[in-house]
Amino acid sequence: MSNLHLGIAQLRPAWGNKARTVDIITAAIAQAAARNIDLLAFSETFLSGYPFWVCRTNGAAFDDARQARAYAQFIDSAVEIGGPELGIVSEAARDHGVSVYLGANERGALAGRGTVWCTLVTIDAERGILGAHRKLMPTHDERLVWGIGDAQDLGCHSFGGFRVGGLNCWENWMSHARAALYADGEDIHISVWPGNEAVTKGLPIFAAQEGRMWCASVCGLLSLSDVPEDFEFHQDLAAEGLDVIFAGGSAIYDPTQACVARIEPGAEGIASAVIDKPGLYRARQGFDQSGHYARPDIFDLTIHRRRAGGHG
Repeated sequence: MSNLHLGIAQLRPAWGNKARTVDIITAAIAQAAARNIDLLAFSETFLSGYPFWVCRTNGAAFDDARQARAYAQFIDSAVEIGGPELGIVSEAARDHGVSVYLGANERGALAGRGTVWCTLVTIDAERGILGAHRKLMPTHDERLVWGIGDAQDLGCHSFGGFRVGGLNCWENWMSHARAALYADGEDIHISVWPGNEAVTKGLPIFAAQEGRMWCASVCGLLSLSDVPEDFEFHQDLAAEGLDVIFAGGSAIYDPTQACVARIEPGAEGIASAVIDKPGLYRARQGFDQSGHYARPDIFDLTIHRRRAGGHG
């Protein structure tokens, strides 16, 4: 039976600077390869930064010139799925033999060029980009900057004999989204978050228990010092004393909900664990979410796997 070496990267992005953030990503991929990691996951919108300012600067102000300028800076740092930045990451994945789950701010390449989506990009070391899952429902003030996603790439991909799926932040709490991944054979769940461990509210442990699977919880780090001083609201927030925005706190849990790898809040680094098939099978003897404990004669799951609105 095969094993898979799973890694989680808790790092600081160069917020708003996609070129520098790509350099950080490729360096992390090289580090992962040196440790024989097969699959490396980054936090939500690591490339290149979470829209932290909205909830701190009256982001809902209508037709506000400063909010418009901030959004313009934000969308300028977003990437396109077929663009050069993800091309560089894909090349690094191929060169080092490390597959990647990468949170990114995605800008529409055809339609939707004025919209940003919170997207989890799946990159296979050999096959390149396999999917780009757009967050189904941005949370609260996030809806002021991110478009609503769809289920086109809501599914799992095979890595080393394991089925791997992933969700962004609080869409992990959407039971139907989790059910879609279970129905697609999920063995390893990647849950990515912007940063503070408290926001996960026990979801990674719950997902490991519900799905009888491994769950990687990847939280980011961010301080105001990581944000360029020419960002529209930098000086305002500095004057208010804002410092730490996200403190991290990432971990990997096994199918018994035991923590098998951890990165403490405030620390940068890569943690990893070896995933094995027997652990899955032992956990699923008594409960297999999509197998012997399912009731397809009672429950139907319908998923509309199409790109909403035709946005490219």
